[in-house]
Amino acid sequence: QGEVMLVLVDYDIPDDKRRTKLATFLEGYGRRAQKSVFECYLSLAEMTSLHQQLERRVEPDEDDVRLYWVPVNAVPRTLTIGSLPPEPPPESYVI
Repeated sequence: QGEVMLVLVDYDIPDDKRRTKLATFLEGYGRRAQKSVFECYLSLAEMTSLHQQLERRVEPDEDDVRLYWVPVNAVPRTLTIGSLPPEPPPESYVI
């Protein structure tokens, strides 16, 4: 599957319905960091797959969606004000 890295997904979508559907979809991939920003821990293959799925969900003439691949050594240097820094998902879940 490959190395997992932080992927920032940000978007600017003027249509309320499409924006809400996209946010709900992205909740399955990562943590919402801001209203239009998600932090996802993905491999390059997963990021590529997500990009392809997003292409089918947005209107390129109206919407702007960006995926940023953040190097592992940059994550601990993240500075925040008013929120916690990005954290990888837990190794396991207790149910």
